[in-house]
Amino acid sequence: MAKVTLLDFWAPWCGPCKMMNPVLDEIEKASPEVEFKRINVDEEGEVSQKYGVMSIPTFVIEKDGKEVGRKIGVTSKADLLALLQQ
Repeated sequence: MAKVTLLDFWAPWCGPCKMMNPVLDEIEKASPEVEFKRINVDEEGEVSQKYGVMSIPTFVIEKDGKEVGRKIGVTSKADLLALLQQ
């Protein structure tokens, strides 16, 4: 089974990021097999740069360390779950 990671690029001042928090919390509770990493772009600029993140929120899905999907901006729970299922 491939190791799946959801990277959430966010910042404390970002309104859309705050809107996504309850959705991410729900997915995290329902998906124990997925590793969630929340990356504060203000504190971890190097990581954001490595991933080419220009807007937040940005969600990157990795399987076994390779990017397989990306969503930028406020998105639905269904869209994020679909990305995780790829």
